[in-house]
Amino acid sequence: MEWANDGKSKGGVLAHLERLEIQVNRSHKNLEDPQRAQAVEHALRTKIHKLRCLRDELRSKVKRRQARVRASIANEEPDQTQEISEQEVAERRRRQENVKAILQAYRFTGLSGKLTSRGVCVCISTAFEGNLLDSYFIDLVLQKPLWIHHHSIPIFIPLEEISAKYLQTNIQRFLFCLCEYLNAYAGRKYQADRLQSDFAAYLARPLQRNPLCNLLSFTYKVKLRGQLFLFCARLLYKDLTTTLPTDVTITYPETDALPPSWEEQRASHENLFFTKPLHQVFTSFARKGEKLDVTRV
Repeated sequence: MEWANDGKSKGGVLAHLERLEIQVNRSHKNLEDPQRAQAVEHALRTKIHKLRCLRDELRSKVKRRQARVRASIANEEPDQTQEISEQEVAERRRRQENVKAILQAYRFTGLSGKLTSRGVCVCISTAFEGNLLDSYFIDLVLQKPLWIHHHSIPIFIPLEEISAKYLQTNIQRFLFCLCEYLNAYAGRKYQADRLQSDFAAYLARPLQRNPLCNLLSFTYKVKLRGQLFLFCARLLYKDLTTTLPTDVTITYPETDALPPSWEEQRASHENLFFTKPLHQVFTSFARKGEKLDVTRV
């Protein structure tokens, strides 16, 4: 039917309703057959009734939705929301200033950093005996709670444990503790590297170490009064924040009977390993009149 196509193309329910009513009026004028006119009129009035019901239902849904929206807006507290937002911004700024102050205070200890869009990126530069070593970074997001976005901390450093203890309660302590672990690791690694590079000729067997460099074992040789001494050393660093061993074990690698003066030398060397870095221990041997033997055993 032509009127149906026209109704669909030109508007919604109300427009359609108006056009149907116009057509009812036209049908009264144009149709000569009363029975046919009555049938058409009845069909149109049925459609009008259905459309009016649909219109009323839609109006009712719109009113209910508007009422829910007004109730939701009335229940909200915009002032409180704005206050919370301002508090969050203020808290973030306070944390940024706090971290900046910490970095400024510890700038001579290897801590530096810069503010980012998320928070702050801290760089931890390690050193041992005045030698600059490796640097590591940790990217902190200054939200509540604080969290770590990225980092380059070695996997064997207990970062999760340190974070759980201090990150949320004392960021200064968190950074200081992390520096202790990293500097101690760098110092132990530096000593092991120096032993291999500067004193490789004095090692009877290759140095063995784990990734954390808190367990070192090696065999070295020393000549004293023309007699060759062999020592197997095992150094254990239970405290991962120190560069000196907590346990030192020195044994005799041979199966022969111990030389008479070996025990005296063992005790002396053990004390040196407890109190001096590795490379300084080997240097001190010569200063005390001992001779590091460079011949192969």
